Amino acid sequence: MSRPAAPRRRVGLIGLGVISKFYVAAFDRLPGLELAAVCDLRPAALEPFRGSAACYQDHAGLLADAAVDAVVVNVPNDAHAAVCTDALAAGVAVCVEKPLATRVEDGRALAALAAGRGVALLTSFHRRYNSSVQRLRHEVAAAGAPVRSMTVRYLERIEDHAGSDRWYLDAERCGGGCVADNGPNAFDLVRQFVGDVGLETADVERDEAGTDRRAAVVLGAASGATARVELDWSYPGEVKDVEVELADGTRLYADMLAGHPEFKASLWHEYVGVLTDFESRLRAPDTADGGLAALELVDAVYRAEGALR
Repeated sequence: MSRPAAPRRRVGLIGLGVISKFYVAAFDRLPGLELAAVCDLRPAALEPFRGSAACYQDHAGLLADAAVDAVVVNVPNDAHAAVCTDALAAGVAVCVEKPLATRVEDGRALAALAAGRGVALLTSFHRRYNSSVQRLRHEVAAAGAPVRSMTVRYLERIEDHAGSDRWYLDAERCGGGCVADNGPNAFDLVRQFVGDVGLETADVERDEAGTDRRAAVVLGAASGATARVELDWSYPGEVKDVEVELADGTRLYADMLAGHPEFKASLWHEYVGVLTDFESRLRAPDTADGGLAALELVDAVYRAEGALR
């Protein structure tokens, strides 16, 4: 006798900026999730969804009326804390774009709220689900030798990647520059290979407006493994890759853009991975997440260079 199909989980998408199309496409690939509601301050952004999802111009209305099981929070970084707090307080699971918050204090409060309510909180580190990264993780595990060192490069021209979401270029709204924006993805990748890490050194370059445009960050793990993270917001092109050196001298490599020649093309499959992971956490609630750990590292870098007091 076959088991009845698990009920579809109703999900709201809050914020319809440049990344939202990757989420919307991913919902079409996941029969266990229903895009039940969308929210954006701009009426024009809601128009394509009228007739297929409930539409709201404020997240409070969505949380109150849409009867969702979970939300994806895709608003500007400076609004993450407030929107996530309201959702978690309502007992609604959250998948939030990185970073978890712009201030580490807010990130800690969100993690504590999720744990206290027993509600899933997932930060959307989409590079975790990159096919080349996953292949590299399998290769490292199969090699059997511990990781000695690794390098993660995250190089791009932010003006190209921001698209119409110009708030990325406002350090107050973004939470900083390249360290706040690209750092969390890169730091999370390091943690996927060597576990918890702490800051060893940070070299940050700022522009005339005081925004960090380049950074070289060295992290250390309890195992003795080290990781160098190179971040650049002014790079003429795009490089996103990971190199791992094992204790026996073996070098392994993953190019996150390989096989995806079109601009941002790798994100289509990565966001399927994000929502697949999120769906699994909805069915077996798990409040443990690396979002706070990555945010703690961002905070440590800024404090090490004296940008935070």
